[in-house]
Amino acid sequence: MSTDFIGKKSSAAGGWGALKSCGKRLLQSGAPLSGARAMLRANQPDGFDCPGCAWGDPEHGSSFEFCENGVKAVAWEATEKRANPAFFAAHTVSELRRLSDYELELNGRLTHPMRYDAASDRYLPVAWEEAFAEIGSVLRGLDNPNRAEFYTSGRASNEAAFLYQLFVRLYGTNNFPDCSNMCHEASGVALKQAVGVGKGTVLLEDFEEADAIFVIGQNPGTNHPRMLGDLRRAAMRGARVVVFNPVREKGLERFSDPQDKVEMLRGGSTEIASHYFQPQLGGDMAAVRGMSKAVFAADDAAIAAGLPSILDQAFLAEHAAGFADYRAAVEATSWADIEDQSGLSRAEIEQAAAVYINAERVICTWAMGVTQHVHSVATIREIANFMFLRGNIGKPGAGLCPVRGHSNVQGDRTVGINEKPSEDFLAALEKEFGFAVPREHGHNVLAAIGAMLDGSAQAFIGLGGNFARATPDSALVEKALRHLKLTVHIATKPNHSHLMPGEIAFILPCLGRTEMDLNVNGQSQLISVEDSMSMVHGSAGINRPASPHLLSEVAIIAGIAATTVGNTHVDWGRLANDYDRIRDHIEATIPGFERYNERLRKPRGFHLRNSAAHREWNTTAGKATFSSGSLPEETVHQRARKGGGRFALQTFRSHDQYNTTVYGLDDRYRGVYGERQVIFINPDDLAALGAGSGERVDVIGEYNDGVERKAADFRLVPYDIPRGSIAGYYPELNVLVPLASAGEESDTPTSKSIMVSLRTREAS
Repeated sequence: MSTDFIGKKSSAAGGWGALKSCGKRLLQSGAPLSGARAMLRANQPDGFDCPGCAWGDPEHGSSFEFCENGVKAVAWEATEKRANPAFFAAHTVSELRRLSDYELELNGRLTHPMRYDAASDRYLPVAWEEAFAEIGSVLRGLDNPNRAEFYTSGRASNEAAFLYQLFVRLYGTNNFPDCSNMCHEASGVALKQAVGVGKGTVLLEDFEEADAIFVIGQNPGTNHPRMLGDLRRAAMRGARVVVFNPVREKGLERFSDPQDKVEMLRGGSTEIASHYFQPQLGGDMAAVRGMSKAVFAADDAAIAAGLPSILDQAFLAEHAAGFADYRAAVEATSWADIEDQSGLSRAEIEQAAAVYINAERVICTWAMGVTQHVHSVATIREIANFMFLRGNIGKPGAGLCPVRGHSNVQGDRTVGINEKPSEDFLAALEKEFGFAVPREHGHNVLAAIGAMLDGSAQAFIGLGGNFARATPDSALVEKALRHLKLTVHIATKPNHSHLMPGEIAFILPCLGRTEMDLNVNGQSQLISVEDSMSMVHGSAGINRPASPHLLSEVAIIAGIAATTVGNTHVDWGRLANDYDRIRDHIEATIPGFERYNERLRKPRGFHLRNSAAHREWNTTAGKATFSSGSLPEETVHQRARKGGGRFALQTFRSHDQYNTTVYGLDDRYRGVYGERQVIFINPDDLAALGAGSGERVDVIGEYNDGVERKAADFRLVPYDIPRGSIAGYYPELNVLVPLASAGEESDTPTSKSIMVSLRTREAS
C-alpha cells in the first residue's frame, strides 16, 4: 500500500509555508501581478471586502488585513482561465460530471449566460434578455409560488440579498433555503433564546482585553486564518487560550504571523493554545457542563472558607432567569456521565474551569464543530449558561462569539433572507412597497430538498453557492435537481450543481467581489457586507471584469424580477442602476441601518447595535435565560462503540479549500499531499482494524432508513484524534450525511455526527 501522499506537517500555521502557498496560487491564476495588487486593497477602506471568511476587521485599521485563504480566494476569482462558450461546446454535461470539483473549477471564469440543450447535452450561449424572459415565463406559469425554491449563498452582498428577498416575497413565497441553514442556524436559534439576539455579542477589540478565550469546535488556521493573528496577540500578552477540539489542529497549537517581519526572519512562531483538550465527537455539551460543575464546587468551597463568591451574584440577580433550575440540573449530572460523554477526564475539565475562574473577562468562540450535531442548540445554550455564571456578557473583553463562515452569511440573514421572517419585518416591507407580503413560513434547505424530491417543488434559483455539493445526501440532491422543471444558477465559475440541469436550465455569470461594478453611467457601485462582529463594511471591486458580458448579482436579480413580477411596485432597473436607493429601502425597513449610505462610506463602516452586548435582553423572560435540560441521552460516539467496528465521523475542510471550492490538493497542516479521499483515524484504531497507513477502504453509512450510502476508495491516515472518532473532507463525504438526520430545533445537517463503518477494498 502506498503512503507517498502522507508527508511532513507544517511546524506552525502561517509562516513561510503560507507565503509560498500564496505565491503558488497567484502564479496558478495566470494573473499574479493583478492578484497581488488586489490583495493590497482587500479589507481596506477604499477596496473590497475579502470574498473569503467573515472574520471581523479592526475599527482602527491596519496596513494589511488579509491571509493565505484570502489570497487563494482572490487568485481563484482573478484567474485568466475562461469557461467560455467554446469550453461548453467541447464538453457534454455528462463528460463534465466526471470531473472532480477541483478539476471542474480549474476551467476558470464563466463569461456568457448559458442555456442547457438536452438534445446535445451541452450548455449553449443565450442572450440575457432571452434568459430573463424564459425564467420569468416559467415562474409565472407555476400554479403556486411555493413551488419555487430560492437559495442564497453567503457570498451575496446586502444589496443583492435584500433585492432577492424583495423579489421573492413580491412573487409570493418565503421559500429561502440559505447556506446559514447548514452552518450556524443552531447559533442563531440558541442565542435568540438565551440572550435575545441571534448574533455574537463581541467586537474584534474585545479580543484585545480578554483574559481568557475558549475556542470550541473550531479550526481558525484553515477556516478563518485572520483570527489567528488576534489569538496570537492575545497569547503574547498573557491571555489563556483554551481549546476544545477532537482533532489536533496546527493553527491552534502554533502560529507564525507572515506579517511579523521579525518572527519570519527568525523562523519563529507563537504558541496559541495554553490548554488543548480533545473531547469525543458530540461531547462538547458534557465538557461545558463539567466546567460549570467545577465552578459551582469552587464557589461552594470559597463561601465555606469565608471568601467572596466566585459567581457574579449581581449579574445573576439583576440580569438572569432560570439560574436555580440550571444549578440543580448541573448538580444532578454525575461526573461519570460527564466523563463518559465528553471523553475527557474530570481532572482535564477542572483544569479548564480553573482558567475560567481566574479570568475576569472571557470570550467563548465556536464554529461548526459545535453547530453540526443533533444537540447543537442545547450545546450552545450550555455555553451561554457557562458564560452567565461570571457575568461574561455585556462587558469589555467578554462575550459570545460564533464565527461565521462565508463573508456575508450573517448580513444576508440581517437584510431578510429568512424562511421564518418576523412580523415586524414583513409589516415594514408592506408599508415601504405597498404589497401584501406572504406570511406562511417557507422552506429551509432540508425542507426544500424534501419538496424537490416529492415533486412539490418545480423550480430552483441559486444566488451563488454549489447547492448539490454543499448539501447532505449528495446522490439524493443531485437526483432532485435533475427532476425540476427549472434550474437557474448565478455563479462566477462552473460547479457540479450546474451539471444537474432541470428540464430548463440556465447558468448566469456574475461579477466577482474583486471586480468593478459599473452602472449604466459608468459610475462605480458600492456594495456592503456584515462580518461576524456585526460590522457593516463597504466593498468596491478594482479589477476589470472577466468578461464584458458579466452582470452584477443585483442586475441579474432585477432582470429576473422585472420579467416575473413586473415593475408596478418596484422599479427594478432604477434600483439596479443605483445601489444607494436599495440601501435607502433597507434603512426604511430594518432597524440599525439609520443613515446607511452616509455611515457606509466612513472608513471601516459601522456597527449594528447588539442589544445583548448592552445587557438588554429581548428574551421571553426579559433577562439572560439559562436552560436546564439534561445532557443528550446518547451521543454519536457513545452509539458507535456499542456496535463493533463502527465509528463516529466528522467532515471538515482541507487547508486548500473554502467551503465547496477546492483550491488545491494539499493539506500541509495535516501532512496530506495530492490526495483528498482520505480518512484520519487514531493509530490504535488502525491497528485494531488490522489495517496499515495508506490502506484503501470504503466508508459505509450506518443510518437505519433503508438507504445505502457509500463513499468508495478512501485511504487511511493515522492521526491524533480520539479513538472511535474519524474525520475526512467534504464535499466528498457528504454522500454519507443522511438527509433525515438534523439538529433539534435548527434543522442543520449533522455533518459532525455521522455513524459509519469501514470496509477494506479487498472485501468490497
